[in-house]
Amino acid sequence: MRIAIASDHAGFELKERIREFVAKLGQEIHDLGAHNAEPSDYPDFAQLVGDCLMAGHADRGILICGSGIGVCVAANKIPGIRAGICHDTYSGHQGVEHDDMNVLVMGSRIVGPALAQEITEAYLGANFDRSQERFVRRLNKIKAIERHYMSSAAI
Repeated sequence: MRIAIASDHAGFELKERIREFVAKLGQEIHDLGAHNAEPSDYPDFAQLVGDCLMAGHADRGILICGSGIGVCVAANKIPGIRAGICHDTYSGHQGVEHDDMNVLVMGSRIVGPALAQEITEAYLGANFDRSQERFVRRLNKIKAIERHYMSSAAI
C-alpha cells in the first residue's frame, strides 16, 4: 500500500516515528513534511496529502498535528478525502470498515507513540466492508453531499 504522511511542526516527532513504523510494515511511504520542528501551518500539509491521494500517488494518508482537529478540518475540505481523528484502535479500523476513511488523523499531544503505532496498524489493516449494503448506502450519501456542495460552492 502507498501511504502519504505529513504533519505540521507539532506533529513532526510523532510523524517521524509513524513513518518509520509504517516503512517497517512494508508499506511505501510518501513523506510530504514537515521535515523539521520549525513552525509550520497544518493546512499546507493537509493539502499535500489530499493532493497526493487525489492524484492517485497514494492509497491512503496519515496526518498529524497537535490535537488532530485542525488538520482534520482542513483535509475534509478536499473533495474525495474522508479524514477521521482516531485516538483509539477501534476508531482506526472501524473508520475504514464502515466509512471508507482514507486519511487517518492523530493528535501528537493526545496519543503517545506506542498507541499511535497500534492505531496506525489497525487503520492500515482494515478494508471497507462493501458487503454491508448500509455502509455502501451511507458512503454514497456522503459522496452525494460532497457533489452537491462542490457544484454550488461560491468560495
